[in-house]
Amino acid sequence: MKLVIASNNGNKVREIKEILGGFFKEIYSLKELNVDIEVEETGKTFRENAYLKAKAVSDITKACVIADDSGLCVNALDGAPGLYSARYAGEEQNDAANKKLLLKNMADKTDRSAYFVTAIVLLYPDGKEIYAEGRTEGSILYAEEGTRGFGYDALFFSKDLQKSFGLATSEEKNAVSHRGRALRELERKLIATNYNRHS
Repeated sequence: MKLVIASNNGNKVREIKEILGGFFKEIYSLKELNVDIEVEETGKTFRENAYLKAKAVSDITKACVIADDSGLCVNALDGAPGLYSARYAGEEQNDAANKKLLLKNMADKTDRSAYFVTAIVLLYPDGKEIYAEGRTEGSILYAEEGTRGFGYDALFFSKDLQKSFGLATSEEKNAVSHRGRALRELERKLIATNYNRHS
């Protein structure tokens, strides 16, 4: 069966292909199939947004689709930026502006605990849905540390790594990342159901 990844993010596409290659003979990104679509994320949860993306791409491709939605949740900010992580400081999705606003909003907070979360939906043409979620715990730093990664990585101190994601190598981050954990959870569920695994 063919799997379509509802993304053109190179790192994400590579990671999904590595983990799910044993379950699908053909795996494609949107770009590889010449699918150009921008799905409005109107869901109230990460899972709902992931499903909206998967369903929109499934309707076009008539294939099995995997989609995800991720964000940073800060406990002292009642879970913000959350669903709006990419556009926290505005619709233009500016990483530097997002980080600046986060630091401003955290200026007087003593509880700096936070976590990244990824929700993944695997949607089959027959409507079957497999859901998986991954989290990685940490805290918000008072200033950026490191230049690696993207988004909020330089401000996120990883509990697992005992350093910021901005200082971590891609291998270190992937070993404990929310997306990696969600994908491994999805892999476990696929193995448990033996759903469409090819030899």
